[in-house]
Amino acid sequence: MLTTVLRLGFVQLRVLDLSAALVHYRDHMGLDLVNVEGGRAYLKAYDEFDRHSVVLREADTVGIDIMAFKLVSDQAVRDMIPELEKRGVTFEFIEKGEQPGVGERLRVHMPTGHQFDFYSEMALSDDGPMVKNPELWRNEPKGMRIVRYDHCALLGDEIDASAEILIGILGFSIAERVLDPEGNNIALFLSCSNKAHDVAFLKAPVKGKLHHASFLVESWSDIGHAANLMARRDIKIDIGPTRHGITRGQTIYFFDPSGNRNETFAGGYHFYPDNPTRVWTIDNFGKGLFYYEQEVVESFVGVYT
Repeated sequence: MLTTVLRLGFVQLRVLDLSAALVHYRDHMGLDLVNVEGGRAYLKAYDEFDRHSVVLREADTVGIDIMAFKLVSDQAVRDMIPELEKRGVTFEFIEKGEQPGVGERLRVHMPTGHQFDFYSEMALSDDGPMVKNPELWRNEPKGMRIVRYDHCALLGDEIDASAEILIGILGFSIAERVLDPEGNNIALFLSCSNKAHDVAFLKAPVKGKLHHASFLVESWSDIGHAANLMARRDIKIDIGPTRHGITRGQTIYFFDPSGNRNETFAGGYHFYPDNPTRVWTIDNFGKGLFYYEQEVVESFVGVYT
């Protein structure tokens, strides 16, 4: 275990029309619908053990409500409190059962305006991966064949302060960074695992915005399969299929019916906490974003929810 964080837990997104969102996330992307309750739909990918990893909440605005991480124990969650108080960070507890199957959560109000939840208890899925003489999958993957919810990229103004909370309290590492000509961070890619990143902070004069929610697929061929499906089903593509210089991941970006950006992601390097941080300068940012095109695509940096 690299940190007290076991892994990324779930994301809750706001959508304008829950029925249309379910067609997208369930039928097109291929996530399994767990249940619909209290104006929210709960979904998971086929290779995830816990009850859900994606929550869709019908609302009048779009974007992200919550990004959540699962910690090793309730004590690990509570051990965060003195450090949050020392830093003057606002937090509160969300009672057990506010989401079905989920225990008490510590909600931290990040300097970028995002809400991060930390918890240690979630019920196992009734339809998770097999564990006795396991097949590759219990049920044949559908749609884009999503393996798991992988990461989010978030926009906000105080990215250094938000990153410091994750690094200083929970042991996250900066895998990569992008610097402006003065040496200031304009993008930070943080990992609490062996992944190239679990969360990315992108600097912008806004609070609490979502750039994209990303979902892992197995391979470059699965990226191509997803692209074929998007074209066939008239799903709006932002850019791709292509590859990142940052993280080395293979990618295609697209939008859900409400305008939230999604990503299918494959590959990427394995990260370890003793690795040196990879650094990109702003003059090479285009190549870092899109390794083949080697330029910044305006829609990619200008559209967010």
